[in-house]
Amino acid sequence: MKFFLNLLAIALLASSFGTSAEQKVVKNDWDIHYIAFPSTFLEPKVAKQYGLTRSKYQAVINISVLDNTQQDKAQKASITGFANNLVGQTISLDFKKVVEGEAIYYLSQMQYHDNEPIKFTILVQQGNRTETFKFSKKFYVD
Repeated sequence: MKFFLNLLAIALLASSFGTSAEQKVVKNDWDIHYIAFPSTFLEPKVAKQYGLTRSKYQAVINISVLDNTQQDKAQKASITGFANNLVGQTISLDFKKVVEGEAIYYLSQMQYHDNEPIKFTILVQQGNRTETFKFSKKFYVD
């Protein structure tokens, strides 16, 4: 729950810069929430707790899958994906699952350059079901 509160604070901070605090896609009975942000937004203690590298050139990608028919119950899923930069380089995203009480998050990291727009493609799989969505984010070195 503490991690969720930290991410909520980050989302609120992002909203103060003109970015929507709630970033989600709805795929039938799933609400898939996503956020990508510079790892320097994390406190050193939080980054260490979750095995994340803090660097002005490292992003954190966080995905959570909620069942909107079961009071937004967190779902276990297999999350994979990749990112593409402007020159067409493809970066594979390796997600690790974090469970805190009833909350489940999937975290990955990737490197970026200053003023670099990144296009993400995320695949969410559970059993025979696979859902795909895309989003973009421009990163800046702070």
